[in-house]
Amino acid sequence: MRVSRFAPSPTGRLHLGHAYSAVLGRRADRWLLRIEDLDPGRSRPEFVGGIMEDLAWLGLEHDGPTLVQSQRTALYAAALKQLRAESLVYPCFCTRADIAASLTAPHGDAGSGYPGTCRGLADDPERRAATPHSWRLDGGKAIARAGLPVWQEADGTSFASAPDQIGDAVLARKDAPSSYHLACVVDDAATGVTLVVRGADLRPSTSVQRLLQVLLGLPEPTYLHHPLVMHADGRRLAKRDQAPTLAAMRVAGIDGRELAEKLRTGLLPYGFRLAEA
Repeated sequence: MRVSRFAPSPTGRLHLGHAYSAVLGRRADRWLLRIEDLDPGRSRPEFVGGIMEDLAWLGLEHDGPTLVQSQRTALYAAALKQLRAESLVYPCFCTRADIAASLTAPHGDAGSGYPGTCRGLADDPERRAATPHSWRLDGGKAIARAGLPVWQEADGTSFASAPDQIGDAVLARKDAPSSYHLACVVDDAATGVTLVVRGADLRPSTSVQRLLQVLLGLPEPTYLHHPLVMHADGRRLAKRDQAPTLAAMRVAGIDGRELAEKLRTGLLPYGFRLAEA
């Protein structure tokens, strides 16, 4: 049985790209809804309500209860504790400004995105108690332990990761109990997800997530990274760019169920297209 999920963040109203991803995922035998609300600065309760309205308008009914990540932080903490016990993560006290300054210095490794400033520090519980910090995966140790991960796409294509796709990824932040990477793999495993359907822009996340699955002993799903929905001029749809929302389409009189049926066959409304592979 194929189990998939739709996992939007309640940081704005859904747009056509979200609808396309939801429709593709709904082809699975079981389709779950997960609200990824771990960003306290951007998540809003009204956007959760908007997600429910939009899915109902599209005629997409999810199976089982809605999973809300902010209610599951103990599970993420347990996974992080497991990685800490195996010395695969380390506390990082760097601010974004610190990292940006390090990467412009001669010793900075611009390719990694993080220069490893805190990687070799001795653990200091008193400093951790007094100073805001994140927890980073020690990418070198993790790869040495588990090897470079591979994954399978739904079309049978096999992908192999490279070390520079992993780096020392953040797994928990001072203002959030878990990063997207850690919460995603924990929840997918806990809910029996076998098919991860999401936009091609999230494919780079898969290397880190597959590595975490191996380290934590979690099952490996298959992935379907679909082309992004674009404006006719090639601009990608994004909440921050005020892409036309499903709510606006509903107000304009568009039939949501008819739209969903067209999306299932790959037909997009006038003015939109799929990105080239």
